[in-house]
Amino acid sequence: MELLTAIESRTSAGRLAAPGPTPEHLVRMLDAARRAPDHGRMKPWHLLVLDEPAKTAFAAAAAQAKRRRVPSLNEEQLAAEREKIMRSPTIIIVGCAVRDNPKVPEIEQIVAVGAAAQNLFLAAHDLGYGVMWKTGAAAYDADVKAVVGLKEHDHIVGIIHVGTRLK
Repeated sequence: MELLTAIESRTSAGRLAAPGPTPEHLVRMLDAARRAPDHGRMKPWHLLVLDEPAKTAFAAAAAQAKRRRVPSLNEEQLAAEREKIMRSPTIIIVGCAVRDNPKVPEIEQIVAVGAAAQNLFLAAHDLGYGVMWKTGAAAYDADVKAVVGLKEHDHIVGIIHVGTRLK
């Protein structure tokens, strides 16, 4: 697919199913993300493909974060929160590991990571996958960030869901 065709035809998938990307396709998607513009060549991106145990831990942390925000949630609602994450075949966390650099402010590091997420999204689309870019309140929760190896001052820029697009 040509670049402009990929950009012009890109849409977020409404629903995804298995299969997710092959290991080879994941490598290509992550390599595309790492080719994003990057002021200062800092490589601030933190790219993490969640395996099943990590996805389970992430889903649990996101559900608990929601419970802290909405204490009245019952167990069924918490299970639904976890299931929203678990039903995606592949989840890639695109984070920004902020580094102290007087020449490259935090916002420029975040923007570089946003560009990495867009490259990843377009690569997945080009390879024929359905993709959703999500964040939500869980992305700003320190405990959720910690589960994926980020510090409290770091950022989750995208929770990228990848799989086979359901019509």
